[in-house]
Amino acid sequence: MPPITIEKREYMIHVPYASVVGSLMYTMVCSKSNLSQVVSMVSIYIHNPGRGHWEAVKWILRYIKGIIDISLVFKMVVMGEQECIGYVDLDYARDSDKRQSTTRYVFTLSQAPVR
Repeated sequence: MPPITIEKREYMIHVPYASVVGSLMYTMVCSKSNLSQVVSMVSIYIHNPGRGHWEAVKWILRYIKGIIDISLVFKMVVMGEQECIGYVDLDYARDSDKRQSTTRYVFTLSQAPVR
């Protein structure tokens, strides 16, 4: 998907792709860890992005706009009733560019996800 024609390259020169991906990385680290997979995928192409990569970044921004008011809520539980549960998802060789496996996990404490 990298730009091949001169017109596509000139279009991408005026797109703030690296700046926006950097902002997404900051957002991911500070508050939205669920973005880690998609941000890592778009950051791979930071040196030579194409129009499709820019469309993916805009999709991520629209997703963030839609979840801006969503936050974690921890319930108060009686002492001794707290339960820690872990979930794992393994995807073997899904990354079509590198053919690497990806692993995702989430742990919950008192029915709320924690990192």
